[in-house]
Amino acid sequence: MAPKRSLSSDSLESGGSPSLAAVAKDWPASSAALQSARSFLRECALKSSCTLLVPDKDADGLTGTLIIYRTLVALGHPEHALKLHFINKGSNPHENSERQKLAAHRAEYAIVVDQGSRSGPALVLGAKTLLVDHHLSDDFPADTLVLSACKHEPVATSATLAYVLCRPLHSSIVTSCDYLCAMGTLGDLGTSFQFAPPFPQDDMNACFKKYTKKAVTDAVSLVNAPRRTATYDVESAWKALHASSGPSDIVNPPRTSPALLANTTRLREARAEVNAEVERCTHTPPAFSGDGKVALLRIASEAQVHPVSSCSKPTQQEADSAQVIATRWAGHLRSARLQVVMVANTGYTPGRTHFSCRVARTARAPSAVDIIALLKDYAARVPGLADEMGDDFARGHRQASGGIVATAQFERLWEAMVVSVPDDGQGAESPRKKRKTEEVQKNTLEGWVKRS
Repeated sequence: MAPKRSLSSDSLESGGSPSLAAVAKDWPASSAALQSARSFLRECALKSSCTLLVPDKDADGLTGTLIIYRTLVALGHPEHALKLHFINKGSNPHENSERQKLAAHRAEYAIVVDQGSRSGPALVLGAKTLLVDHHLSDDFPADTLVLSACKHEPVATSATLAYVLCRPLHSSIVTSCDYLCAMGTLGDLGTSFQFAPPFPQDDMNACFKKYTKKAVTDAVSLVNAPRRTATYDVESAWKALHASSGPSDIVNPPRTSPALLANTTRLREARAEVNAEVERCTHTPPAFSGDGKVALLRIASEAQVHPVSSCSKPTQQEADSAQVIATRWAGHLRSARLQVVMVANTGYTPGRTHFSCRVARTARAPSAVDIIALLKDYAARVPGLADEMGDDFARGHRQASGGIVATAQFERLWEAMVVSVPDDGQGAESPRKKRKTEEVQKNTLEGWVKRS
């Protein structure tokens, strides 16, 4: 008989029952990393006179950060000593200009959430820093305590990672943060995601008995809207989340609360603005790589309508941003070779192309598609291009990747994709056959566009 595994005090809830981390050893990150991160939060709450929180802009990054924020307050951290820093549009905390802004806060402790990772100098100069993330990376900043879920399958979202991290630290976390975990996770993994173990299934089942799944997904849609506008209004999303005690405070706040109503009004205005921009960009026809693996949709928008999600049918709440752009086309592109739908936006920041890729719904083996590897393979065909594009190329996840590169560099990448040949070695179709195929596809898509 195998010996019973003993549980440390760090592995027990306040009531003495095993924690989620103890039940699922080394998930969502290594047990050693989780314990170190918990020690960091306890120390921060007790000693810090100024703590800087740096969330990513989407629902996952914002909810994960708020879980940590509420945990620090519950542990005794003065709320007035907690500062937020929202990364500038088109930037990231690894850029020198952004690191200078982070250093200007003169924080003693800093927690960076869902921002990705790469090698380089410390993110927040002079501060003890914790990086909480789930994006694929083997490289990390100097002088940084790292809590990463990227090598622990199934890879958790940053919200789930933060929830499991903070859950044992205070008895209030489950009741105050369960809906935040649900929002962040569904925001990243889709509204059809089921919280099967090792995800915190029992907590999420209880959460969805308190709040309907529709309320949670509606809240995700609203929170994701402001950062997609041309003004990149991440702060409005944070304000709405911070003031909430449940998803209904975001989706349908009581009329007796003018502040909550004002927050929701701003989120709805942002969503309407983004939806109008999506509709403008939706009818962009795709171009195809020579090997037929990639469909490219080109747009020019100051709004963030280039992220795509073509791996599942969108719900009404998901009908925002370029999720609609890619999904509408992905369902109507019929090709045995198609693996990836790419949206490239040349209008988001001057001189740069922001592009985002997802696995096409029609891919023969969706789970086997590795977008990062595919992008790097195309780039390797142009001598020196990968080095020129640097660390902002092929970031993210195997099935959700993209980049931010100079527009001239993107055009060289696309040219390499255009001249690529199918794996079967048959080469390009004859002009006559290709023209006939394009005509049939064009007619089909035009008919579909009119019907939509």
